Amino acid sequence: MRPRDFAELLALAALWGASFLFMRIAAPAFGPVVLAALRVAGAALLLVPLLAARGQMPELGRHWRAIAIVGLVNSALPFLCFAYAALSINAGLSAIFNSATPLFAAMIAWSWLADRMTPARVLGLAIGFAGVVWIVWDKVGFKPGGSTWAVAACLAATLCYGVAPSLTKRHLTGAAPLAVAAGSQLAAAVFLALPALLFWPSDPPSPHAWLTVAALAFFCTGLAYILYFRLIAHAGPANAVAVTYLVPIFAVAWGGVFLGETLSWRLVAGCAVVFAGTALATGIVKPRIGVRPARPA
Repeated sequence: MRPRDFAELLALAALWGASFLFMRIAAPAFGPVVLAALRVAGAALLLVPLLAARGQMPELGRHWRAIAIVGLVNSALPFLCFAYAALSINAGLSAIFNSATPLFAAMIAWSWLADRMTPARVLGLAIGFAGVVWIVWDKVGFKPGGSTWAVAACLAATLCYGVAPSLTKRHLTGAAPLAVAAGSQLAAAVFLALPALLFWPSDPPSPHAWLTVAALAFFCTGLAYILYFRLIAHAGPANAVAVTYLVPIFAVAWGGVFLGETLSWRLVAGCAVVFAGTALATGIVKPRIGVRPARPA
């Protein structure tokens, strides 16, 4: 990986890590539905004109059905779930759950696309899910406003993120990446428009809350998508997925600096287990398991 690509990788991790901070700040003021809707609408305002400037708008017409489904699965639903979770759990914990996305992606690709699963990858799936269970073990009691529903929302969002790559690979292979990014945000905005009007907050949000939403939409979503697809093009998908391991670090750092959040040793240990399992399940770490060659007679 070139130094420039590595710098973009760090910038992307910092932006996506900050998204959990911004959701934590803005969710109480706007509510989950409105926050998710404003996030995708702002991202679409940034990405669609860029798509038009590159002359790739016809891509939306050719693939609009599949792009709309990806917008629902990869943006509207997970953004809504994470915004809901931000009402009751801290930014670092949400980001740790988000880091389990490759586990779900590997499992779904195996069952849906018949991707080959080696023993090491199966072991990685088992280790990764054990880490998730370790993290959520003490999150019991489905009480209103409690953390268990928030944890369930995070896992639902992670599952959506896991479905999206297989969905994209199956129905959008060959489509321009920027068209998928811009179109999915536009579709997600359309899906969430009516619910946002129904759940619009009765108390006007403060200017600070609006600035937070603007940063979440334009920087942590729109600009982040541009960086992500640049990274895939220049460094390859295998290197781009490494951002998954860095996002929780930045999320914890931003939450600690700006919100005074802390993580327990249990969460740190569970995060490490999830990372280890993800590395095995995605093939980033490939243990060399083999038979020693026979010694010559």
